[in-house]
Amino acid sequence: MNRTRKDWTDIKTNDSWAIFKIMSEFVEGYERMSKIGPCISIFGSARTKPENKYYQLGVEVAQKLALAGYGIITGGGPGIMEAGNKGAQEGKGRSVGLNIDLPFEQNHNPYIDQEHNLEFDYFFVRKVIFVKYAQGFVILPGGLGTLDELFEALTLIQTKKINKRPVVLIGHSYWDGLIEWIKEQMLEQEANVSPEDMNLFKIVDTADEAVKYIEDFYKSHDLSPNF
Repeated sequence: MNRTRKDWTDIKTNDSWAIFKIMSEFVEGYERMSKIGPCISIFGSARTKPENKYYQLGVEVAQKLALAGYGIITGGGPGIMEAGNKGAQEGKGRSVGLNIDLPFEQNHNPYIDQEHNLEFDYFFVRKVIFVKYAQGFVILPGGLGTLDELFEALTLIQTKKINKRPVVLIGHSYWDGLIEWIKEQMLEQEANVSPEDMNLFKIVDTADEAVKYIEDFYKSHDLSPNF
């Protein structure tokens, strides 16, 4: 495709105006989330069905975290996100959904508090909100988006761009292969990570273990706002 100099100028102009939309998403997200209080972000697949054991674990862990006083933040869609919001409401906790406009598989689920239902056009703005307003992260099985969110959180903790937060992966059978690869390839063969980095997360199999890990973490760390 041939483009004229004018075509490129128009593209650059449109990009410049997009900054105001990006700013508005940050401002609205910051203003609404700053009033909610301590929360845990739950990540996982949008494709997980209610009969799946990980959906049920998502409901259980969110409910128990809500009963422990935490709000629950999810991506607002179906699957594990729906499970997290459902558990939050069952535990009488704050149920937050950070929805993203996608061409498929994303419609907000019915378990989000109306006043805590946020809409985003930009993934990177949404990820900032996920991390900025979470006192911990629970990761259930998911796909590329889940891995993106997991490694975003781990990278920010590793580089001390955010304070250390508990990161819990649920499901040894799902996560062990990935972690073994990290140990064998990234750590032992190439030294691309440090041994200490393997302590940035914990793998568990039950909701009780996940909640206990988070609760134990805050016995020795301040539950202070990271916003």
